Amino acid sequence: MGRSVVNRRGVLKVFSLGALGVVSGQFAWRGIQGFDGVFYEDIDISPMELSQSIRLMTTPAPDARAWLQAFQARSLKRLQEPSPLVSPLLAPIKTIKTMKSTHSVAHYQQKMLNFEAADVEDVFLDSAQYPLLISAFKRMGRVQRWVGHGNFNVISFDEMLGCAAKVTTVGAFSRAETALLDELFTTDASHYGFYGDKVISNLTHEIPRREIGKISRTGHFLFNGDAHKLYKKLMADLGQSVELTSGIRSVVKQSHLFMAKTIQATGNLSRASRSLAPPGYSFHGIGDFDVGKVGFGAKNFTEAFAHTPEFKRLFDLGYIGIRYPKENLLGVRYEPWHIKVV
Repeated sequence: MGRSVVNRRGVLKVFSLGALGVVSGQFAWRGIQGFDGVFYEDIDISPMELSQSIRLMTTPAPDARAWLQAFQARSLKRLQEPSPLVSPLLAPIKTIKTMKSTHSVAHYQQKMLNFEAADVEDVFLDSAQYPLLISAFKRMGRVQRWVGHGNFNVISFDEMLGCAAKVTTVGAFSRAETALLDELFTTDASHYGFYGDKVISNLTHEIPRREIGKISRTGHFLFNGDAHKLYKKLMADLGQSVELTSGIRSVVKQSHLFMAKTIQATGNLSRASRSLAPPGYSFHGIGDFDVGKVGFGAKNFTEAFAHTPEFKRLFDLGYIGIRYPKENLLGVRYEPWHIKVV
């Protein structure tokens, strides 16, 4: 492999917070239908563990009656529109006939219980775009290795493009790759079946470096203010048995995670969104963070964490705020490790 002609230190000057981060979570390479995919943090979980994790819920569901009315209104609108997707890159496999026979709340909830399984209503990336998804994902992975895993958590879209263009071992993103990344961000996630709030509206959203701080020995960042104060209090209350497993995730970071899940699901965007918020929809981008038991590894992102003494103490002390509660109608799994800040 050839050496880059760009000075690495110069490229990293865009990161004013210092040294490169180190990875603290699980990191593994797997072959997926002839492709290499990277899975880490909450991505590297078995289907069985994911299915089990939704069973332990701790807070009431949202107003089901109000949501049902909105759900039925959306369903009617989609039935009246032959092609409900605005993105030319996405290909629905459902038909009007299957929508009429399956588009119900009961069917929707069943999909949530089996969220790693494919469903007749699922939306897939167009097969012609799948190789493009792979190439963009791999290029982002090369950026991540160049800037460091910690800095990749907070890098902006423009910073990523600039780094790729300057570093020969990464290579500039093609127009087709950036167009795909734009589509994945701008497409309304309700088309996948995800109904959470979009908390970041701009693909090029930047996380102000003066407003965040790196948490030593974790490779992660937290926002100054409420998030950092809550983390410090949590650590003081629970001691050294708890660790930060995921902090701030920029649009780039969340996109990379969502793409990894989509690759794992062989292009099934709906299945990916049942396990991971699409880019722009993650509250990690504006304040929330994850914690786990020290030495528990990937199990921190499974139901197993909910059975640890650490989780019980977190829950008893009021730290656990369930973003997606029991039988939620938002289209994403339950996360017992999630600390709600915002």
